[in-house]
Amino acid sequence: MSYGLGAYKKTSVQTASKEQILLMLYQAAIKNCKKSIEAIEQKNVQKKGEFIGKLQDIVIELNNSLDFEVGGDVARELSSLYDYVLYSSTQANIKIEKEPLEGCLKVLITLYEGWAEAIKSLKNENSGRA
Repeated sequence: MSYGLGAYKKTSVQTASKEQILLMLYQAAIKNCKKSIEAIEQKNVQKKGEFIGKLQDIVIELNNSLDFEVGGDVARELSSLYDYVLYSSTQANIKIEKEPLEGCLKVLITLYEGWAEAIKSLKNENSGRA
């Protein structure tokens, strides 16, 4: 990666809101899940493992950021979904099968779309008050 692009990415993360960072994490998880599927289709075992590792690192970070006191049942449900993604991606990695990753991808896209919509609604609600 060129220095300019790396500096741009670092700056965009440092200046992003918590909501933007959350969406960036989901986007990166989705991207790595898709790349894992492609690597399996191309029979590239090394890349498959690399992309699944990145996917799992992101999901672990999302899981670690949950606040169960504030989030209650929602946080517990999200944690269960993250556990599913970790388990399924591990199975895909061991068995070199893309089907478990396709399930992960559906979950991640659904969560991303849900968060994006919730953030958009909150912004609209807050701009209406100003």
